[in-house]
Amino acid sequence: METFTYVDIYATKGIEYIIVIFFLFIVIFFWRFIWPPLPEAAEEELFPGAGEWFHVPEGYYFHQGHSWLRRERPDLVTVGLDDFAQKLLGRADNLRLPGSGATIRQGEVGWSIDVASKTIDMLSPVDGEVVALNAEVMDFPEIVNQDPYGRGWLMKIRPTRLSGNLTHLLSGRLAKDWIEGIVDFLRESVGGSLGPVYHDGGQPVSGIARALYGDRWHELVEEVLRTGEEV
Repeated sequence: METFTYVDIYATKGIEYIIVIFFLFIVIFFWRFIWPPLPEAAEEELFPGAGEWFHVPEGYYFHQGHSWLRRERPDLVTVGLDDFAQKLLGRADNLRLPGSGATIRQGEVGWSIDVASKTIDMLSPVDGEVVALNAEVMDFPEIVNQDPYGRGWLMKIRPTRLSGNLTHLLSGRLAKDWIEGIVDFLRESVGGSLGPVYHDGGQPVSGIARALYGDRWHELVEEVLRTGEEV
């Protein structure tokens, strides 16, 4: 006599449900493995401190027109443009430096840079007489982008009132805070997002002004470099 086998269809369905749920867990696990969620601090990491973007070395004095001064001797200083300026402008095509023996004055146009078919003036950080020009950077202006505080120096100056000039320059923590303020200004000027400025690695592009302002980039440059007011 055959034995009747009772099949509990509800128990069978339960096993199927368990298999489906298990499969969904597997899918979710691998999905999160492949596309991990952004940590809460990710947004902050996209906007690092200015110290990570722009080098502000110790031992240098900065004019707010983004030129710098380094003391060599009591009667000799070296000047150049800072790291922020070279990143703001992008690749320098040509440098227009005054000749040896020329006089420059703090807060007035000390030299100019040709960038993307425009001539950009920059303000001198010091009063004095030009006693030497960097011939290497005249031949290869892109050096100011590669090493703005070293090989990219522009001129040697014999200062005429250095002590007075230094009182109008920034150094150390004050200089770093000032650069942080400039980054905040850039962020606010474009509505809070500096996305166009980033490389994939989170570093700013060369030519920040063009990335942010397009064809009107020189207007931003004149404002940030303060060439419209000459202080």
